[in-house]
Amino acid sequence: MKDVIISIKGAQGMGRNLQDDAESVELITSGEYSHGGGETVFSYMESEVTGMVGTRTTFRIDPRMVTLTREGTTNAQMVFEQGKKHVFLYETPYGATSMGVDTRRLTHGLDEGGGKMEIDYIIDVDSVVISENSFVINVREPSESRTPGA
Repeated sequence: MKDVIISIKGAQGMGRNLQDDAESVELITSGEYSHGGGETVFSYMESEVTGMVGTRTTFRIDPRMVTLTREGTTNAQMVFEQGKKHVFLYETPYGATSMGVDTRRLTHGLDEGGGKMEIDYIIDVDSVVISENSFVINVREPSESRTPGA
């Protein structure tokens, strides 16, 4: 694992124009990253921005799916596979519930140096849609010196 900078833009809303109608969060944090053997893995600690302080989030990416695991104050394991719905248990300090994640679009271009991943998905409870979501995640190696505007 190597140290990286992870930028996550997440949007959550309802309806056809997710970007126009969405509640969005952006998090830039340090994390760890590895790429090789047919799998890419990166992880980071959540912060006050996401409301999940004390939780480690890990993404495991293989050629056909992405698995997001959260461990700590919030626990869940979500599987993103384009065109498929997966059910997962979402545990918080306030209780647990079973939810579904239906992945509409999944793209990634991750290599040894990092890259970009995008996921659009729907979350439901008992087959009732509660939100439409998207992640845009960029992973990069920290640079020793960054020139403004570069």
